[in-house]
Amino acid sequence: MRAALLAVAIALLAQRRRRVRSILRVSRVVADLGRAEAFYRDGLGFHRVAAGPCDPALPALLGIPEVRADQVVLRLGDEEIALVRFDPPGAPYPAGSRSDDGWFQHLAIVVGDMEAAHRLLAAVGPQPISTGGTPVTLPQRNGRVTAFKFRDPDGHPLELIQFPPGQGRAVWAGRTEPFLGIDHSAVMARRTARSVRFYRRLGFRVTALSDNHGVPQSRLDGLLAAHARVTGLRPPDGGSAGLELLCYDPPGCVAPHWPANDVVTDWVTLLVPGLVRPRLLRDPDGHRMLLVIRP
Repeated sequence: MRAALLAVAIALLAQRRRRVRSILRVSRVVADLGRAEAFYRDGLGFHRVAAGPCDPALPALLGIPEVRADQVVLRLGDEEIALVRFDPPGAPYPAGSRSDDGWFQHLAIVVGDMEAAHRLLAAVGPQPISTGGTPVTLPQRNGRVTAFKFRDPDGHPLELIQFPPGQGRAVWAGRTEPFLGIDHSAVMARRTARSVRFYRRLGFRVTALSDNHGVPQSRLDGLLAAHARVTGLRPPDGGSAGLELLCYDPPGCVAPHWPANDVVTDWVTLLVPGLVRPRLLRDPDGHRMLLVIRP
């Protein structure tokens, strides 16, 4: 009995040490660092904060130890992304991808002036996802946010989002600059309850629930009849970007296990105090989570 209790205590301690404090950044694999940086800089207001070779341990953590990687780290507001190019490169982003496919993972960029932001973005030639290539305002039941979905030059999805007064994090309130920061990264979840259990074990808490359907949602997603159950998650610190689970009914294609150097790959880097060493986790739908001790 004593041995069993000790094993439970050790397991609980290990779980506590793996609890997330905050999201440090989202990384995206790209084919051309210069082209990708220009898109995020000129069309979305990001600026460079670092560039150079990635830590040699990163490819091994991602399961591709024979590959080397370079990155450019960009910041918008208080949030960061990393654009990563592997050598040798992997496959390009899958052609014909849809908003309900299992590998869909977007970044939601908060804007203070949707008209100005959309105009600046249009100048760099995004690939529209939203029907008609224009922003969509969702109904009151879904918060009346105005949003626009599109893709970067490599095919990664993004979203511009403008919150009405009284919604969104306090840091965005009353600001009118075109681009403010990153609110969340949304990932596909085939079974919401299963994914919520996974992220709660890491320390995330559920902060929002929404059932999105109808013509505006279909236009936003570029689908004929979109129906998405949306679950908002936030890490304990509350001051960094969050995650969002998107569960579509019916779901799109199941995500294969892409090699990490394929352009379709994203991963979220999480600050987890108390780790012995960095480690990589996959959520129930295969999305990569890189746990680190320090930035």
